[in-house]
Amino acid sequence: MIKLSYSKTLLLGLGLMLASCQSKPVKFTEADIQIIPKPLALQVNQGGFQFNSNTQFVVEDESQKAALEDLINKFKTAAGFTSEIVNETPSKNYVQFVTDANLKQEAYNLEVNSNGITIKSNGTAGFVYGVETLRQLLPTSIESNTIANNEEWVIPNVSIKDEPRFKYRGLMLDLSRHFFDSEYIKQTIDRLAMHKMNVLHLHLVDDQGWRIEIKQYPKLTEIGAWRVDQEDKFWHNRDKNPHGVKGTYGGFLTQEELKDIVAYAASKNIEVIPEIEMPAHVSSAIASYPELACFNQEIGVPSGGLWPITDIYCAGKDSTFEFLENVLDEVMTIFPSKYIHIGGDEATKTNWKICPHCKKRVKEEGLKDVDELQSYFVKRMEKYINSKGKQLIGWDEIIEGGLAPEATVMSWRGVKPGIEAAKQGHDVIMTPTSHCYFDYYQGPQEYEPTAFTAYTPLSKVYQFDPIADEMTPEDAKHVLGGQANLWAEYLPTNDQSEYMIFPRLAAMSEALWSPKDSRNWEDFSRRLEMMFERYEDLDINYAKSAYILRPAYSFDSINKAVNLSLKNEFPNPDIRYVLGDVDLNQHAQKYTGTFQVKETTILKASLFKDEKPVGMTYVDTIKFHKALGKLVTYNTEYSSAYKGTGAATLDNALRGSQNFHDGQWQGWLTDMEVVIDLENQTDISNVAVGTLESQKAGIYFPVAVEVSVSNDGKTFEKIGEVTRPYAQASKVTKKDFVVEFSEQSARFVKVKAIALEKNPRGGGVWLFVDEILVN
Repeated sequence: MIKLSYSKTLLLGLGLMLASCQSKPVKFTEADIQIIPKPLALQVNQGGFQFNSNTQFVVEDESQKAALEDLINKFKTAAGFTSEIVNETPSKNYVQFVTDANLKQEAYNLEVNSNGITIKSNGTAGFVYGVETLRQLLPTSIESNTIANNEEWVIPNVSIKDEPRFKYRGLMLDLSRHFFDSEYIKQTIDRLAMHKMNVLHLHLVDDQGWRIEIKQYPKLTEIGAWRVDQEDKFWHNRDKNPHGVKGTYGGFLTQEELKDIVAYAASKNIEVIPEIEMPAHVSSAIASYPELACFNQEIGVPSGGLWPITDIYCAGKDSTFEFLENVLDEVMTIFPSKYIHIGGDEATKTNWKICPHCKKRVKEEGLKDVDELQSYFVKRMEKYINSKGKQLIGWDEIIEGGLAPEATVMSWRGVKPGIEAAKQGHDVIMTPTSHCYFDYYQGPQEYEPTAFTAYTPLSKVYQFDPIADEMTPEDAKHVLGGQANLWAEYLPTNDQSEYMIFPRLAAMSEALWSPKDSRNWEDFSRRLEMMFERYEDLDINYAKSAYILRPAYSFDSINKAVNLSLKNEFPNPDIRYVLGDVDLNQHAQKYTGTFQVKETTILKASLFKDEKPVGMTYVDTIKFHKALGKLVTYNTEYSSAYKGTGAATLDNALRGSQNFHDGQWQGWLTDMEVVIDLENQTDISNVAVGTLESQKAGIYFPVAVEVSVSNDGKTFEKIGEVTRPYAQASKVTKKDFVVEFSEQSARFVKVKAIALEKNPRGGGVWLFVDEILVN
């Protein structure tokens, strides 16, 4: 990584020079400014400004004081002085707010010279963001919770003009799958403001917990907010809870707590948008009030994964809509937000098809099918929400059967639904799984805490653009912005939640705030290092996944060799490695490019900084074997969806990772049977089959592996097998099934892996294999 030039040493030196009234001008460059998200326009001028105990903050009225409160408190904690807020501008040593009605909403101008600092804005939002930029010009120790002795609080003289590219810049927190209290939510609000994000979307209702107090319906929190504690089990392996069983795990936010959160967020220009799911993801409500469902079915609040989601609100009963309108009446007294999010996703409508109430509704309203019934449901709720002066947002399934007239679509299943909605004239918030789902892995699965089995690294988030390539300029006008989503199935603690949010939120903030043509991954990576220092001082449990090495392997079939490339997410990293079981510190070679390995060996590699390994050391054994590069005949063909590297996948020495999308795995929905031609009679004594299990994804270990041999390729003799009965498992695991036998001389080796007969969770059974090693 590029070493930060805007270091504490430089700041100290600059401060000493300023204090001694040096005649030689202090010089900064734009590279010394490390602000995230990157400002619209920045000019670095000669000299700098130094904060001290005499610095005064100048406001025009009382309303502006809130924007300064955090910064003044930080100086009090880290510098040991309390600055005065005044109404008259002194001749020097000041920070002043100036209202400029000509500036756009959320825009600000920041002017720093050696005498004072001026922040111009047309209102609260711009002043908040101007102060956040000022904070990032200061040494990172401003974030410290103890006095930073000997620190000189110097910033460079700059002229900054800044405004956001998109007006909607959001983060969704899922409070249902695991409950997060108001203190953590406020911490998150602080960090959103720091990154110039302006929306917090609270997912308050889902199957596994109802998290908002509704006074007219107390059972929603007496029953719906609590589930049986099964936190010791994997999310998708938890038992079904019967109706009436008392739950002990969960919680909810009172209306007063939520009002306090909303007010706190507003002081930082953050709109809090509530999501009250409908018609699906509402098991917690139906467990509380069974009459809300089609058949008054009595269910328990689920403790874990639930699919398909069939227990949904009855669309045929008027009492359902009366309930929802009453709930929304209370919700809207808490949240002054422009929007109410109603979910609308993943409704399995099988009950609607047979429910007499729903069938009657379909007939009376002249609807074609249950998709149009869902459209009726959404449109009816939108009409009510609009009557209260609010607008409806829903996940992109609300398009099905026809979109409500003024609805805003949150496009999560890729960008296509968003494009379709924009073409119909609807506003769109882009939040595709490909770039915006922060519950996905951000580093190699082997080294990461459990997450959803997909991959969204930091660099992928940075590539996000809410404007899809296929959009016309007219379509693009309907794109309000974008949003990161953090679903919480695997996040029972604040630390784990932070780990998934940071630093990906920094990448998202720049994708939504900064001009597209200013985006530069190398420049962002350099600025991110100082943000990491701030995270450290703020005690944020941020992920260092981007530093982890991601080796790339390829097989050279001509030379029977493996090509190795080493990289992490950052540009120009200092990576060093050794081959063999030797000490990395003593024998490391600097990685300069792809190199070859021609025999079984251990690879150790690490990122280095200041001549020492940092972060996690990558260790792998590359195994060469007697079947390497030989012809493989497939008696059962692998799936076109998971074909690895093609016909050479199973004997190329390249092993798959725990990420089954990595291109090294072949998949079968049947048993696997292949024959390997060793070309000549060869002495062999064992065969190992590399397999993967990810039960949540429907991938299971084989229940048996059989090995047979032949010298003519026609008549085979079975010489060994291993068996393994099915066992419930929560983690993604790799395993080599090794079949050992007395030494045999054979040319052809037939390997059969027998798949689990039935998926215990329903659906198909996948069998995944990455390599067959013959020795």
